[in-house]
Amino acid sequence: MGGEPDGFERLWTPHRMAYIQHSSSREPLEGEHDCPLCKKVADDDRAHLVVHRGEHCYVVLNLFPYNPGHLMICPYRHIGWYTEATDAERDEMGVLTQRAMRVLTRVSGTKGFNIGMNQGVTGGAGISEHLHQHVVPRWVGDANFLPIIGRTKALPELLDDTWRRVSDAFREDD
Repeated sequence: MGGEPDGFERLWTPHRMAYIQHSSSREPLEGEHDCPLCKKVADDDRAHLVVHRGEHCYVVLNLFPYNPGHLMICPYRHIGWYTEATDAERDEMGVLTQRAMRVLTRVSGTKGFNIGMNQGVTGGAGISEHLHQHVVPRWVGDANFLPIIGRTKALPELLDDTWRRVSDAFREDD
């Protein structure tokens, strides 16, 4: 091992290479035919975890959540970049983000949030072709090494139960 030590410990995760290689080699998702976020637009809300529909955007539970209640706010249009959003789409994403925070606080007692967008494949977007903003509820002590060491994510609630509670709360928030 050459070079000077930098003081960092290393956690080697070679199993992630399959994801990295797949992400960089897959064909781009073309609109409603391929894109899982476009497919949710016309399909059954419960089956596709859609908890609320706005005029320009909808709110959906993440199929692979970081935490229970992990929501994504997506425009109906198949656009990949925040810079491509219309003013109406951008504004509604903001309004729905605020509303999602109120709903999640009420139904789960969350004490904080991670909110953000990953733009482009290089920026970490799993579905880079369809813009979406994450709203991830957080609680004191919810981060641990179980996903890293045990390759397991502990989620204390089934997605269908979360869907029911969050979609009911969105209707009550009108």
